[in-house]
Amino acid sequence: MFRNKLILTGLLVTLISAQANAQWGTLSGRFVYDGEAPAAQPATVNKDVAVCGKHKLLNEDLVVNPDNSGIRNVVLYLYVARGKKAPTPHPDYAKKATDEVVLDNKNCRFKPHVVTLRTTQTLWVKNSDSVGHNTKVDALKNIPINPILPANGEIKQKFPKEERLPVLVSCSIHPWMNARVVIRESPYMAVTDKDGKFEIKNLPVGEHTFQVWQEAAGYVSSVVIDGKKTKWSRGRFEHMVNDGDNPLGDIKVEPSIFKK
Repeated sequence: MFRNKLILTGLLVTLISAQANAQWGTLSGRFVYDGEAPAAQPATVNKDVAVCGKHKLLNEDLVVNPDNSGIRNVVLYLYVARGKKAPTPHPDYAKKATDEVVLDNKNCRFKPHVVTLRTTQTLWVKNSDSVGHNTKVDALKNIPINPILPANGEIKQKFPKEERLPVLVSCSIHPWMNARVVIRESPYMAVTDKDGKFEIKNLPVGEHTFQVWQEAAGYVSSVVIDGKKTKWSRGRFEHMVNDGDNPLGDIKVEPSIFKK
């Protein structure tokens, strides 16, 4: 028994040492609308107008920064082919493996509009408004939910199975409200910020496949990189991640792929 414990301890030490000595890279870049930035369109606010009408709500299916053409809410995550195993993540990701991730009903919209959630984490759905909402999560692999949340109401829900694509979240009471939840086993995922920037830290060195998706486009399939038009089949591209920083620069997205 004592000998077996020594062997297990030795294996654990070896594993930790191997992870510590492994090489890791950070992938970064910026998604840019390749044309004149479309103007933000006002949402049709037709329920609880006294409360929701004062927030000047906009449609969020395509949000382009008028100052720099950065595309907000582009989803990027590590793609693992069926039957393959995702790489062991960097030890730093263990710190947030069981965190609660907040999706709030605030100012008659979902905040944030796109949220990333690991299968080991818990989705904490809140209602910070003075009116009631329902939060309908149309999961396919997981059990879908549709709770009614009164003012200041909340629920906590786990989604233990990975979803192939971002999951639609909606409110039937206020039909302009929608969001997406990206549910993945691997922590290697990101959502672009207001300037179109993203960063995925501490990827293991090696060649990886990445999936790119955006609400108005679906798969992001037609881009321009370094002045060259490039097709990404089903929104996927392969990239060799080296130790340290791996900047992709500006990735220009052709306007034609966005739904009119």
